[in-house]
Amino acid sequence: MKKSVSIIGGGPAALILAALLDCEKFKVTVYEKNKTLGRKFLVAGKGGFNLTHSEPIAELIARYTPPHFLKKALLDFDNEDFRQWIDTIGIPTYIGSSKRVYPESGIKPITVLNAILDVLTKQGVAIQYQHTWTGWRNKDDIVFNTDTAIKSDYTIFALGGGSWKITGSDGAWLDLFERENIPIVAFQSSNCAYRVNWPEDFILEHEGSPLKNIAISCLNKRQKGEAVITRFGLEGNAIYALSPYIREELESQQKATIFLDLKPTLCHEDLLDKIRKSTFKKTSETLQKEVKLSPAQIGLLKKYLSKEIYLNPELLAQNIKKLSLEITGAALLNDAISTTGGIQLNAVDENFQLKDKKSNYCIGEMLDWDAPTGGYLLQACFSMGMHLARHLNSLS
Repeated sequence: MKKSVSIIGGGPAALILAALLDCEKFKVTVYEKNKTLGRKFLVAGKGGFNLTHSEPIAELIARYTPPHFLKKALLDFDNEDFRQWIDTIGIPTYIGSSKRVYPESGIKPITVLNAILDVLTKQGVAIQYQHTWTGWRNKDDIVFNTDTAIKSDYTIFALGGGSWKITGSDGAWLDLFERENIPIVAFQSSNCAYRVNWPEDFILEHEGSPLKNIAISCLNKRQKGEAVITRFGLEGNAIYALSPYIREELESQQKATIFLDLKPTLCHEDLLDKIRKSTFKKTSETLQKEVKLSPAQIGLLKKYLSKEIYLNPELLAQNIKKLSLEITGAALLNDAISTTGGIQLNAVDENFQLKDKKSNYCIGEMLDWDAPTGGYLLQACFSMGMHLARHLNSLS
């Protein structure tokens, strides 16, 4: 007789798990609080639909915080494995110039989602919509919509994090786990904008300006990329990847210091040589025409450096390579791309089973790990889903 598997949540981790469970062994039901599946998956796809990243697996694993927690799952089902699997269901991919992996041209997020849902249909997976999980009853029965209790041989929670409430990922489930004395961590914003208290005259002139081809550092961690100056502060991939380090400083000091390298393609000596040998009389012209800085980059230097430093080639070059900015806070949870927090990692075993609630598992963003944007978040969710599917398939 088939054993029953209840999967609560309809995001990437849940869907690939449902797709890969052995339908000869299990009767699988996905319970989704919304009227449709994969809403956050579809919303994320609007901003550039990268499914994973193509870098070598050792480098990929190192992108995660903490890296050891996801290492086994990522090795069991890495970025190449994922590309091969998704190709088998009709979604060919390519590696872009950024080394991110995208569906081939013309394939939209909804097409990818529908391809995965087609697999679920063929597997005989049942889907129950508008089912909001509200806790446990009689120790292990799961309850939906306050009154519907379900008995299940295996229950898998894939409830998401605490960002983008409009998609249903509101983190409201956290209290339900805490009531059962399951160790939790409060949600925090990640991959989000960070607050900089810009001088008013600076932001009036440069709000919305991009800072392209820069590098940002925090606590000796350095990330190349781009950022955008907003009224709130800074956002973009160059600062998103520093989220764990910025959070660490904010927690310990209520502020964080980041350093901008406005010209990472030039070393200090070459930069200084350009400034000194310039034939332009005005420093701003030298920076614009010789060093090729943007008006916003020059504006930053003018605003944050004294006149004496700005007009001193040696000190100016030092600050172009390492301009200090103070971060005073992070964006609200609902404005973040992802969140950390949720179920403490020591609450689950190597197969993501809750140690104090056997046959109950947690996967996806609801666990307390972190990763930058660029395909890493999705890859981890897919790897966890695959890892758990293989584990459950091996049990009976």
